Amino acid sequence: MGKKDSGILRDLQFYKFSAYGFLKNLRFFDPFIILFFRQMGMSFLEIGTLVSIREVATMILEVPTGFVADAYGRKNAMVFAFLSYIISFLIFYFFPSFLLYAAAMVFFAFGEAFRTGTHKAMILDYLKSKGLSHLKVQYYGSTRSWSQVGSAVSALAAGALVFYSGGYRIVFVASVVPYIAGLLLMISYPQSLNVHHRVDREAGILKGALHNICDTMRGFLDIFKNRNALKALFNSSLYDGLFKTVEDYLQPILKDFALTLPVLLVLQERRSTVLIAATYFLLYLLTAVSSKNAHRFANLFRSLDTAVNVGFLAGVVLTAMAGVLFDVDLKILTILIFILLHVAMNFRRPVMVSCVSEYIDASVMATGLSVESQMKTLTVAVFAPLMGLLADLTDIGVGIIVLSAILLLAFPLVLVRKHQSQD
Repeated sequence: MGKKDSGILRDLQFYKFSAYGFLKNLRFFDPFIILFFRQMGMSFLEIGTLVSIREVATMILEVPTGFVADAYGRKNAMVFAFLSYIISFLIFYFFPSFLLYAAAMVFFAFGEAFRTGTHKAMILDYLKSKGLSHLKVQYYGSTRSWSQVGSAVSALAAGALVFYSGGYRIVFVASVVPYIAGLLLMISYPQSLNVHHRVDREAGILKGALHNICDTMRGFLDIFKNRNALKALFNSSLYDGLFKTVEDYLQPILKDFALTLPVLLVLQERRSTVLIAATYFLLYLLTAVSSKNAHRFANLFRSLDTAVNVGFLAGVVLTAMAGVLFDVDLKILTILIFILLHVAMNFRRPVMVSCVSEYIDASVMATGLSVESQMKTLTVAVFAPLMGLLADLTDIGVGIIVLSAILLLAFPLVLVRKHQSQD
């Protein structure tokens, strides 16, 4: 049966959901990804272009893979996701060139497209089957907190790998190991979570497939008839897109700051590796706590909509402040703002998923969350090259300020109001 802690059913599947988040976030390259590309001699614009390739590929694949997940099995989709990630990591390690990195980004996009929204939908379906849908913020926040614990462990492990190897490439081949474990974990999920629409076998496989996809398409189109759902999706995707675009620029900021510190001089250039690993470890521990307590953040407001709107506005203002502080050479305060933004993101994300789920029918939840992710990837696809170009032409701070200003102007258009007209 499992045990309940503050209303959460902690059975075997809860621990599997948590283990998924832990293993998924053992991406040892995350704290060093921009520095890796810079070590390969790439400009910020080239880095932004690679990110844009990844995001455009993800956007193209997002809805079709969401259909596959809803129609043919979410567990199966997750298995394909882990296989795609593993191929991507191996290309990054063995084939260092811009064009092959672009191919690796496409494989990574396959993984993102199959995974994003699918696992969240599995959790929401599981809660519904147990009569615990009212605890979705707390439950999802608790399982998501293990993702941040995984990221914290990953930061220390990655720091050790980079420190002793003297380079960044090793982090990609090391990431293959936990992803193989994640693949085996997905295979162990119960078949009851492999949700898909029932196929009429007498109608034949091809006709049944067409029927399933048409059913899912109708649900997909219904999302765009609901103004509340659209605003919630845009609110989520624009903010997440901004965060995803700028978050990794913490790495070069930390590297520059480390070289100014009058400590650990014996480590020379490796001071940045130590500082980055320590910062990301602390950052992810804080985000693990914030994710687990997302329901407390939600309870501060009269509705999920209010929490989402306040989180959007506060987060964008903080992001703009980070850019300003960087430009006036207050790097320590810039770093603190970046850490605060990560914490805020993990307060906001479980609340945002819960808010979106209130406007989308459960039968097409994977598709709905995939639409949300597609909107986010489109935002990043546009913002990443723009951020890279601005960083090359001016500096990182200006790029951050410009992107933040765009979202502040868009805020009135993505203000979520539950009781507004549905027309």
